[in-house]
Amino acid sequence: MGELRTRFWELPLEALNRDEWEALCDGCGRCCLHKIEDEETGDVIETNVACRLLDTQTARCSDYKHRKAFVPDCLRLTPKLVKQVTWLPETCAYRRRAEERPLPDWHYLLTGSHDAMIRAGACVSGRVVSEDDAGPLEHHIVEWEGG
Repeated sequence: MGELRTRFWELPLEALNRDEWEALCDGCGRCCLHKIEDEETGDVIETNVACRLLDTQTARCSDYKHRKAFVPDCLRLTPKLVKQVTWLPETCAYRRRAEERPLPDWHYLLTGSHDAMIRAGACVSGRVVSEDDAGPLEHHIVEWEGG
């Protein structure tokens, strides 16, 4: 990873370089979970079913660099896209910064540790199942803590 500017996370998303953009991600894993869209209301319903590339114990992509080759519909978040998608959780650092809100108190850039995120219940590690093992998504609907 390249050099990160001091308190870069307070800058507008468009001002971040690639390394800062990647470092802003808290690694919660929620964007890598399958969602169901209610056809009548358009509401997005979350599940605990992870993309096949998500390591269910660490909430990290097992092949982040090449993920689009294996999961063509995987979205590469950009400052523009973050402002358009409605399903990013309230706790997501990208969403919060796009809305000019501060990072959550547990974010590793503030605490120096990913453990605070796990203690806060914001990370999906150890709480999800791979899509390869899940079965019907409707059987895996969840409401995550913290939005």
